[in-house]
Amino acid sequence: MEESISGFKVRGDWGDIVEHGERITRALREVDVHDSDQAANTDYTAAFEEWDEWRPKAHETLESDVSEKTADQASVEEGKGEKAGKEPDEDIKTAGEKLSESYERLEDDDAEAAVGNWKESIDYVARAADSAGRKALRRVEDTVYQNVMTQLAPYYFDNELVSANIQQSTRNGSNGEQFVFEINVNDDDLKDVVSDRLTEYEDEIDRWHVEVEKDTDAAEAIEGAEPPPEPDDNSKSTTN
Repeated sequence: MEESISGFKVRGDWGDIVEHGERITRALREVDVHDSDQAANTDYTAAFEEWDEWRPKAHETLESDVSEKTADQASVEEGKGEKAGKEPDEDIKTAGEKLSESYERLEDDDAEAAVGNWKESIDYVARAADSAGRKALRRVEDTVYQNVMTQLAPYYFDNELVSANIQQSTRNGSNGEQFVFEINVNDDDLKDVVSDRLTEYEDEIDRWHVEVEKDTDAAEAIEGAEPPPEPDDNSKSTTN
């Protein structure tokens, strides 16, 4: 692993990439990212969950799974109208009602109220256009990103806690498909603590057991059998 101001970087095959993501995730979990003194008590719970979902898994592929998750993570955020749960046609209808109220106020010689209703009408029209534009862009965004952008730029993740990117290094070399995976912890205090944890792992863990997806279908198919319980941390390790 290479460590620099831009983050923690590894080069290797898919197993190496998955292990790197697991090590960073385990380090973050162990220092309680949702309630850390080093992070000035910033609550990173949601950001950690987003990262844990995006990071590459052993049963996934870069071109399919990580590409799809990257497109989802990069999707256009909701506008004011969408956050309010309003469709564009609903805002257009409200805009018309506000405009009618504005004319009524003018007829009543209430110019101030008329201007207020007129401004509200304009705001609703603008919000409707914003929502419609975001929806249209979102419809093509996933396809464009997965089929075009990932051919030109690395697969990436970015939130307030973690920034990361994966690039394909070589495809048909003697060592098979190779990748470069760089992960940065955006909170400097947390980054220092994570760095210390990663060093501990290097010194104490002889072999890292990569987390694999469990197939519980067979167990569930047997009458009376239940799938094994999920451990708190699926990444097992062997110490010296």
